[in-house]
Amino acid sequence: MELLDPSHEQFPNPSTVPNRLKTFRGAVIGLLSNGKENTSPFFDRVETILRDEYEVADVVRRIKSNYSAPAEDELMREAMGWDAVLSGVGD
Repeated sequence: MELLDPSHEQFPNPSTVPNRLKTFRGAVIGLLSNGKENTSPFFDRVETILRDEYEVADVVRRIKSNYSAPAEDELMREAMGWDAVLSGVGD
């Protein structure tokens, strides 16, 4: 798998792909919205499915402050504590 980074950095830091979760059961899943209107109802449904069908421990929902910019450093630091992140665009 090749991961593409759309950022403008001339010398990006090398990164590694984390291991996939074997199960969502007991996991903390982050739902990161770009702040546009249509992410909210979509993530409402995703959260219900994660809680009811996959028995996650918690769902953390956050919204970026600017839909067209990368997520804030503080938000990215918080996300490091989650087991997985779903990022959504509400167009």
